[in-house]
Amino acid sequence: MHRVVLSLLLAAFACQVTTPAWALYKVVGPDGRITYTDRAPSDKPVQAIKANGATASTEGLPYELQRVVGRYPVSLFTGPKCNACDVARQMLKERGVPFVEKTVATSDDARAYLKQEGTDQLPSARIGQKQLLGYNQAEWTSYVDAAGYPAKSVLPLNYRQPEATPMAPMAPASPKASSAPSKAVPGTDSNNNAPAGTSPPGFRF
Repeated sequence: MHRVVLSLLLAAFACQVTTPAWALYKVVGPDGRITYTDRAPSDKPVQAIKANGATASTEGLPYELQRVVGRYPVSLFTGPKCNACDVARQMLKERGVPFVEKTVATSDDARAYLKQEGTDQLPSARIGQKQLLGYNQAEWTSYVDAAGYPAKSVLPLNYRQPEATPMAPMAPASPKASSAPSKAVPGTDSNNNAPAGTSPPGFRF
């Protein structure tokens, strides 16, 4: 029964993956020349190209894991004060699945998330082109299995999960207003216009 389920899941993946999704790896040569290939070179770091244009680094990963990440990269979408989001994140980490996490914490994030994913439900994930809405351990585990991720983590001991980033791009900081001091009027003392021993009108000690 388990084999039948996995076969159906793999068939679903095959139907959803389009030709560009199989141009998996971006390789930058010593001369700066960029090439794309569906095979991960073992002698140089590469980047796996995700369907939505973002990239997940495969540098330092075992070769077989590089191939899986390239074919079915994982994106996790989470929100603040979301217990299910925490459980989903922990499940992926314990399984040893490299993933990119996007947070939905502001109205701008929510708009960007709705526009890209077509839902406001959190958590959600994408494994390749497959979208998972809400956390269901059995469902998520089945699709992670079907994608070919190892049953136990094979991540290097020094692997560090990338920090989560906001769903909406950060707005550039506006330039600060000039704080140059104003020029004093000729013939006046800008620091002390009141006669000595008196206070300006309306001012009390």
